Amino acid sequence: MNFDVIVTCAVTGAGATVGKSPHIPVTPEEVANAAIEAARAGAAIAHLHVRDPETGQGSRDPALFKQAVDLVRASDTDLVINLTAGMGGDWVPSADDPSMPGPGTDMIGPEERLAHVKECLPEICSLDCGTLNFGNGDEIYISTPPTLRRMAQLTQEWGVKPELEVFDLGHIRFAKAMIEEGLIDAPPMFQLCLGIPWGADQTVETMAAMKAQLPPGASWASFGISRMQMPMAAAAVALGGNVRVGLEDNIWLDRGVPATNGDLVARVVEIIERMGGRALSPQEARNKLRLRGADEG
Repeated sequence: MNFDVIVTCAVTGAGATVGKSPHIPVTPEEVANAAIEAARAGAAIAHLHVRDPETGQGSRDPALFKQAVDLVRASDTDLVINLTAGMGGDWVPSADDPSMPGPGTDMIGPEERLAHVKECLPEICSLDCGTLNFGNGDEIYISTPPTLRRMAQLTQEWGVKPELEVFDLGHIRFAKAMIEEGLIDAPPMFQLCLGIPWGADQTVETMAAMKAQLPPGASWASFGISRMQMPMAAAAVALGGNVRVGLEDNIWLDRGVPATNGDLVARVVEIIERMGGRALSPQEARNKLRLRGADEG
């Protein structure tokens, strides 16, 4: 059981949720306001994507990230900022020639995937630790070992802690190899991503199996999607981990009731407290994860 829980709120994501809920943040101002709302509800960390303000589609424009990050930093929340670095690995083969990219492909190199991270220098950025069949179409998310090693090297040089997002046991195996190679500073920070098709299933048994493969001393969190968001949060706390909630992963508070990010954070904080734990403040999270800005000693 983890009695001192770090709550992350993933406020918007890049999925096709705009139009399915009135609360999905789209503009940099909306993303920042959602993060601030989450902090006031009890989140210590905000995991941020940005979207094209005109189309609502996910974007990797560094200028949009900079706008959102600056607004969060100008607030009175002291929130830990965690930027996605998962954009730029999408491959969709052409229906006419599968050896060529088709519509929806967005493939770039490691430096460009981290351009916004270099610009904003958050305390944390995500690092998706492997390749995955994504959804029921032809889309593949691609992160090769050379790309991941280069991204780990760059974030280490910049003092940004990578959140090692793992979608199956093979991803954990590769993340451990990077730790052994000295590319990831202690303590390593893992996010066990459950329920994403077609990665690991969102069950307690799966979470426990993945936790068992983590290296000694690792900090870890886990999340489920849609209706399994809160059950997986409770399971993570019971198994000794931290939690992630937010509209990136689930747009409902209750059946037929659209959630806000603040609603979801407040709900998970209540669950944590009813289990006898507490949600850590942003500074306590910095100290626990040994982030830039952690207290000495």
